[in-house]
Amino acid sequence: MSWPETLSLLTAIKYFLEIRPITLQVHEAGMLLAQRFQLAIYDAVIVASALDAGCDTLWSEDMQDGMVFENRLTVQNPFR
Repeated sequence: MSWPETLSLLTAIKYFLEIRPITLQVHEAGMLLAQRFQLAIYDAVIVASALDAGCDTLWSEDMQDGMVFENRLTVQNPFR
């Protein structure tokens, strides 16, 4: 996609999503998750943010399908 097409798509998507900041609390929780589950820090911060938002499903093709965090967040591969 061209940059104008990409920006247009991302602008449209924003209306259907909740955009949440990465707070110090979320970052610190991500660091603990990274250590505990041997995750890359980027993935761990995504998991921490999803937990903080109260999500029960995290769609990711990069993390292990079916992995459960804190007994309430399950990773699902959208391409499986």
